[in-house]
Amino acid sequence: MPQTPPFSAMFDSSGYNRNLYQSAEDSCGGLYYHDNNLLSGSLEALIQHLVPNVDYYPDNQMRKIAPKILQLLTEWTETFPYDFRDERMMRNLKDLAHRIASGEETYRKNVQQMMQCLIRKLAALSQYEEVLAKISSTSTDRLTVLKTKPQSIQRDIITVCNDPYTLAQQLTHIELERLNYIGPEEFVQAFVQKGPLDNDKSCYGERKKTRNLEAYVEWFNRLSYLVATEICMPVKKKHRARMIEYFIDVARECFNIGNFNSLMAIISGMNMSPVSRLKKTWAKVKTAKFDILEHQMDPSSNFYNYRTALRGAAQRSLTAHSSREKIVIPFFSLLIKDIYFLNEGCANRLPNGHVNFEKFWELAKQVSEFMTWKQVECPFERDRKILQYLITVPVFSEDALYLASYESEGPENHIEKDRWKSLRSSLLGRV
Repeated sequence: MPQTPPFSAMFDSSGYNRNLYQSAEDSCGGLYYHDNNLLSGSLEALIQHLVPNVDYYPDNQMRKIAPKILQLLTEWTETFPYDFRDERMMRNLKDLAHRIASGEETYRKNVQQMMQCLIRKLAALSQYEEVLAKISSTSTDRLTVLKTKPQSIQRDIITVCNDPYTLAQQLTHIELERLNYIGPEEFVQAFVQKGPLDNDKSCYGERKKTRNLEAYVEWFNRLSYLVATEICMPVKKKHRARMIEYFIDVARECFNIGNFNSLMAIISGMNMSPVSRLKKTWAKVKTAKFDILEHQMDPSSNFYNYRTALRGAAQRSLTAHSSREKIVIPFFSLLIKDIYFLNEGCANRLPNGHVNFEKFWELAKQVSEFMTWKQVECPFERDRKILQYLITVPVFSEDALYLASYESEGPENHIEKDRWKSLRSSLLGRV
């Protein structure tokens, strides 16, 4: 998989402190502003600013506190519903909701609606995770299937879907469905080792809750291995070449749709060593279109070409006149690395001990943009047969890919020959 060059160096020593003017007119109760945007402040000052007391209410009107709290809880449960899988959180939410609902009738209806919506989301999440677990538990190696079922009656992706454009659309269905279940808090938990503001205190006593994020990364890897498997499996050279050209067309359509994650997974699969070493096969392939796609996803200059294309897709999404034009599916592993290096490259606290709000604004901006993209509904018609194949068909392991590759085009040197013999012995029981 392409690696992202570290870009923490992009943030110089001044970093997010460049607009900080701690003059009297910018300071308000220990909180510092620039152009009406909060830049920094001590945690104590922030708490004092937000928590009401006998003499101070943030709205200055007592009667507005209840609807404001309800608004906060509604936004919290809509944006971060997975927080409430924790029994303590759900218990506290119900207690607070009960207090609010004991007031006006309007509050009772809004509280009931909020709780019903949250319960539906959590139920859908549990159902989705059960499906993923079932798929994972029933997955087998393609080589195991081949041993029990002759290759002549094995299906391949082209027999299931001979239209590259349709396959690209079905891949987009899978991408958007899996993206939809990733909660924004999973980005936070993916990088949290210690407290977000304290370097010596544990933030979470339990295992990080990043199951859906990790499942999405696993989907990328599966798609890469599926592509490599479909290419290495055919016995005849012309069939392997046809499969390569088929996936090039699928990848090109993914690019046109704005599905950059599937695009990169396909390119990664075609660049795996067991596939790239098939020189006689590649000699029969018209690679001009593939070269263009590789150029678009070239990792040099911190994926400059891809980032340019992503900005174009994001701009198209903002001015979209159709659901198709709204689709933006980023290369997910790179997005994760971007957020990781932003988190690691900038301090949580400024030298004066204040919270570095500008860093957290930037983190929130990136995650919020992703949250907008993942909520797009897929405009393409679902094909259950194709989706079932993509999600459940067995794929070769790395060793099985090498063995299939050597069986298709023999080893070229002693190292490959020794590995071939070892793989035949361990995987096939042959000498």
